[in-house]
Amino acid sequence: MKSLFKLLALLMVVLCACHPALAASNVTCTGKFMNPITDICWSCIFPISIGSTTILQMGQEDIENVGTPVCSCGPPPLGKVGISIGFWEPVRQVDVTRTPWCFTSLGGVTIGADIAPSPSVGQGNRARRSSNTSLYQAHWYVNPVLYWLEVLSETSCLEHGGLDIAYVSELDPSWNDDDLAVILSPDVFLFANPAAQAACAADCVAATAGFPLSPMHWCGGCQGSMFPLNGHVQSHVGGVQASSLIMQRYAMKLHREFLAFAGNGTAGWCGLYPAPVLDKRIYKYSMLYPSAQGKGPDGRCCQPMGRTTHVWSAGKEYPIKGEDFAYMMYRKRNCCERIYGWIK
Repeated sequence: MKSLFKLLALLMVVLCACHPALAASNVTCTGKFMNPITDICWSCIFPISIGSTTILQMGQEDIENVGTPVCSCGPPPLGKVGISIGFWEPVRQVDVTRTPWCFTSLGGVTIGADIAPSPSVGQGNRARRSSNTSLYQAHWYVNPVLYWLEVLSETSCLEHGGLDIAYVSELDPSWNDDDLAVILSPDVFLFANPAAQAACAADCVAATAGFPLSPMHWCGGCQGSMFPLNGHVQSHVGGVQASSLIMQRYAMKLHREFLAFAGNGTAGWCGLYPAPVLDKRIYKYSMLYPSAQGKGPDGRCCQPMGRTTHVWSAGKEYPIKGEDFAYMMYRKRNCCERIYGWIK
């Protein structure tokens, strides 16, 4: 019997050696599907405002809203008159993973590795840890939770649609190459100096106390530099810090490519609009995986971009199954909710 077990063990070793990609995917690709009831920070939708007046705050943070409560979209007879409301809409989901083609938010399944192998294979997080750098892949999901759950079915202000994979970094050659990334961000040369990077300390303080500083777009707050706009983290402190920085870069990158849009202010009354220069204040985020974030010392379960992760990251990263991450992003929305329209 013992010889049989030895033979089976030897067979398993040979199979794993012959199929390293299969063995790696079983070990390094982890994740789970989001539970919309327990994993989403529902209080992050607040504050809800009408004009500049907050009507429901729930202890949550907010940026400025439109001053007037009355709004309009388009001239008659095609226009509408309504009330300007403001809230934070959970609409985007982001994977940040060590393993190329590992979709953390889809249960930790590997998809597409045989179609277009990523050049970052074999250069993952562990291979770079000795030099305090890391390399992650990222996936951007369209996930308008409020719409498909029909939480606010009576409003026309929600983004429509269902869960969809919108962008994967494995298909982007600049995600693994700093030289190619410069094509999209030539302004990196303006901020690749000690003075500009030292100024990011002010952005870290501002984000920890409230919201980050919009003019300092090259700063990722307490997480590091927003450049280069790819998966290389030059100062890896921890997985939560590094993955939060990758999520911010991803948002900035897609805004520059006109693949992500803003919806706040008077320009957002009638719909989303391009914002190639990202205002970092329009997003808040919360962790979905390895574990739902939960409330921190401040009583909140989400935070603006750039805020230090030390206040809530304890126990959120652990070996094997806790080194890939998934986040929900909440986008600031100011919308003209119809109260009268010439065409219904």
